[in-house]
Amino acid sequence: MTNDPLFQRLELLTGSEIMTALGKTRVIVFGLGGVGSWCAEALVRSGVGSISIVDFDTVCISNTNRQIQALSSTIGRLKADVLGERLKDINHKCKIRTFTDTFYKSTAGHFDINEVDYVIDAIDMITSKLDLIETAFLYKKTLFSSMGMAFKLDPTKIKVVDIWKSSGCPLARLVRQGLRKRSFQGHFQVVYSPERLIRKEDEEGSRAIGEAPAGKRPMGSAVPVTATAGMILASLVINDISRRFMTGGAAN
Repeated sequence: MTNDPLFQRLELLTGSEIMTALGKTRVIVFGLGGVGSWCAEALVRSGVGSISIVDFDTVCISNTNRQIQALSSTIGRLKADVLGERLKDINHKCKIRTFTDTFYKSTAGHFDINEVDYVIDAIDMITSKLDLIETAFLYKKTLFSSMGMAFKLDPTKIKVVDIWKSSGCPLARLVRQGLRKRSFQGHFQVVYSPERLIRKEDEEGSRAIGEAPAGKRPMGSAVPVTATAGMILASLVINDISRRFMTGGAAN
């Protein structure tokens, strides 16, 4: 045993060697919305030793239904700052870095991607998402990516597949198309759901806000779905570390 009571219950499942490996693992999470915020918390609660969290946005009242850092007391504050404080309160031993910037190829140097073991993509902006995917592969980092979790109510429909095997998800389709246009042929796992729940009032609402900028239209979302996707992303990291340890490899 590692004699750390904070992670005793997980260590009973994994053993001390894997907990030690988790303590040496460095992760960066891009996007702290309904998926990324839960993923980041799950990683810290699982003993990851270093985590960087990235989001340019501030907490607003409509985030409250699905984002872990969204409280009445945090509205208007930067998501990364609020979540960073929360994560530090969970495990003060974890090294936490916060970035309040947007990821593009032009800003890639602002982040510590070359210093991490895992890259978590929970970005919903397509250009940033594609840029991050290409950058993660450029640095030869293990990437786990979330596709769209809006317009879904059933978390049991969520799947983990190779990006090229995803289907029925509009965001995944855009990602595949964008990657093909960039002549990208790499493989990585994505968390996605083929469920597409569109009600008549959703369609009418979309028409009513048709003047909103692309990618900025509000979309229906539910915390059982978004949080489950975030938890699955975190589990992919934990299980990958476990698998690599069992087969004699390092995290990266």
